[in-house]
Amino acid sequence: MPTTPTPRKTGAPRARRPDARPGELLASALDLFTEKGFAATRVEEVAARAGVSKGTLFLYFSSKQELFKAVVHKNLASRFVEWNVEYEGYEGSTADMLRYCLAMWWTRVGSTKASGITKLVMSEAHNFPELAAYYRTAVVDPATALIRRILQRGIDSGEFRAVDAEYAVYSVTGVMLYLVTWKHSLGACASSLGSFEPERFIAAQVDLLLNGLRRVPCV
Repeated sequence: MPTTPTPRKTGAPRARRPDARPGELLASALDLFTEKGFAATRVEEVAARAGVSKGTLFLYFSSKQELFKAVVHKNLASRFVEWNVEYEGYEGSTADMLRYCLAMWWTRVGSTKASGITKLVMSEAHNFPELAAYYRTAVVDPATALIRRILQRGIDSGEFRAVDAEYAVYSVTGVMLYLVTWKHSLGACASSLGSFEPERFIAAQVDLLLNGLRRVPCV
């Protein structure tokens, strides 16, 4: 018996939507930058991992430096609007706010690939001062400003002692930097080094910070 011919597919293969390409390129760039570093990552690799040509990448980003800045903006810098809104609407104590701040930072950034950006900048700032300057303006300055506001809130309410908030900020960011360094160095082989629980580390450090910050009644 004659067989029924299989209908032939017509039309061009389904193409990736152009508006999806920048996001795919940024995701690929984040992966490669955090895996290999800025200097060792080639734009050809980023394009290939995103499934596009090198020429397509340059339609959206004029250079590797601009691509890196876009990665920083998407994953870190753009989030400060949201975080400042959370600060403005927070109704609990400043002690609870500080706990929340560090716990949410770990959940949203520290435990994710995005934390590798900080480690990268720490490692390569000397060779790429322009990128380090951008990172400081886009991430470090707004982060320290937000933490300073939290500390000042506690001082103004009388919950915290009148510490030097400008420098007390570094006691908080030091917790973040330690975890970033751990995650992207020793943490990568944690199974052979014994257990380390970031959440417990954060809780312990916040407890130490708060006991140093809280106002103690005179006796």
